[in-house]
Amino acid sequence: MNDDSLRIMELAMQGFHCSHILVLLALEAQGKQNPELVRAMSGLVAGMGCGKTCGVLTGGCCVLGLYAGKGTAQGAPDERLAGMLQRFVEWFEVEYTRRYGGIQCADILADDARNQITRCPSIVQESLQELQRILEESGYDFAGDAPSPC
Repeated sequence: MNDDSLRIMELAMQGFHCSHILVLLALEAQGKQNPELVRAMSGLVAGMGCGKTCGVLTGGCCVLGLYAGKGTAQGAPDERLAGMLQRFVEWFEVEYTRRYGGIQCADILADDARNQITRCPSIVQESLQELQRILEESGYDFAGDAPSPC
């Protein structure tokens, strides 16, 4: 078990869910705290509360937005954000549809809540690695602040 795996398990034991965990890990890497953002991620938990699109996928898209999205009235999103999102979504769809037959929580858990214990942490870990790769390829340092928009 590596450091990310241990931290994912610690956060899960504290009652955080997949979308929370991804954002918390990104914020921690940046040396930041943002309880309001973490709280907002609750809207993505458990497939938006109804077993729909996996919170790792939607939360991962939020992580990319945290780095490359519009943050002020004067700012602009990084023009590469759409491509970053597309790469992550396509990777996620291929990877987890192949494994579990779809990207909805209901598909991934196969209507058995016990699968959450074994499947979700690895999906978070693998997705975190993919997000870090996409960010790095786009010139972002996962442990650094997002560049100021032009």
